[in-house]
Amino acid sequence: MDLFTPSRCLALALGLLASTGPLLAQDNSTLLNLLVRKGILTDQDADDLRADLAKENNAALVGTSKSNNLEKFSLTARFQSQFVDLNADAGGSVPNVAHNQHFLLRRIYFGAKAQFSANWSAYLNYDYAGSTFDQATITWKPSDQLIADFGLRKVPFGYDEWSISSGALKCIERSAITRFFVESNNGRRLGAGSYHQGVFLGGASTNGEFTYNVAVANPERGEDGITVAPGVGNPTNNNFSYWANVGYGVKFGDGLLNSWKVGFSTGLLPDQGGASNANLGKGLDLSVYSAYADLYYGGFSLVAEYDWSKNDRGASATRDAQSSGYWIQPSYRFGAFEPVVRYSFVDSDGRGIVPGDLVRSSPNPANLTFNKMDEWYVGLNWYLVGNDLKHEVKFQAGYVNAKSTNRLSGPATVSEVKTDGVRSQFQVNF
Repeated sequence: MDLFTPSRCLALALGLLASTGPLLAQDNSTLLNLLVRKGILTDQDADDLRADLAKENNAALVGTSKSNNLEKFSLTARFQSQFVDLNADAGGSVPNVAHNQHFLLRRIYFGAKAQFSANWSAYLNYDYAGSTFDQATITWKPSDQLIADFGLRKVPFGYDEWSISSGALKCIERSAITRFFVESNNGRRLGAGSYHQGVFLGGASTNGEFTYNVAVANPERGEDGITVAPGVGNPTNNNFSYWANVGYGVKFGDGLLNSWKVGFSTGLLPDQGGASNANLGKGLDLSVYSAYADLYYGGFSLVAEYDWSKNDRGASATRDAQSSGYWIQPSYRFGAFEPVVRYSFVDSDGRGIVPGDLVRSSPNPANLTFNKMDEWYVGLNWYLVGNDLKHEVKFQAGYVNAKSTNRLSGPATVSEVKTDGVRSQFQVNF
């Protein structure tokens, strides 16, 4: 009697696969491939078994509501521990404030994603370091050409803010011009971009070269519990804000990351104009625009972005502001190391700047505001685990030098404030 008939081999294989745990997933795949080569299983049979085993392993690893429609449940996290030592110098004309020398937890993200059948999923990501939400969305994805998000996430404005994850930043913090446009409106920064609640649509062409994103959202930026939960309005935020982003990019050559791409984004925020965050006016609108280019070839990267705006009565009760600026960032990756340089320029067009607005953790000399800022960052990234795509474990360090000029208010003896110092960061990302 033949003990090794195809039916008996298949039964034995299924028994072995059923008895192995998730830690032996690689062995399961090897066994399935062997059975295909022997003609006992077809390729389709093997694929079906892999899918069934994946579902069983997920159920063994995670406790859920036991819904039959839950296909996958995954956890994500990002830890960033930072050190800053920054000083602001007004040239001796006014007393200098104490420099900031401190360790801090920059981000402690913890997220969970539930993937359901029929192309539905939900994702929640929370930052325990800032007590803020990074994302909270329900997603419908019938295809790569159409993806719809409902909830809280970043609106599609600004390449630095929208397209580059905080875990993939090469200069630790975002550029000065990005912060001026998207950080919360404090009477000087615009607060146009980043986190909003609304409806988001996006997708890519079948070859992935053309991308688009549009959004209709609340006009105000907000990600903490106070701004996320209430769902109430007032005369200056009852209108929707509107956002759009288009991009085109091509991969070329043999390298994994060799590519170039260009794009444009815009946002219209009705009633969000005005000379300060406390002086938003009905009929005073804010519109913002951004254009970018990104090139990567053989370890060399060059990224640049230009932002501009139209802010009704944004400088004063009688004058509009057309704030603008740009950043440019070359870098080169060799082995585990990547030196990087970034230059950023901001012109607030009369709206005003203090150093701490745009250079995170910078001290601010009292009673001084300026119209413009130049910022330089020179640093080195060390990829301890992972690569340019995953950034799993890395250490970053750099020197920051910024100059605030064209004084708008404060003692006439002060012509500029120089901010300089070092910043470093450890990151784990999974």
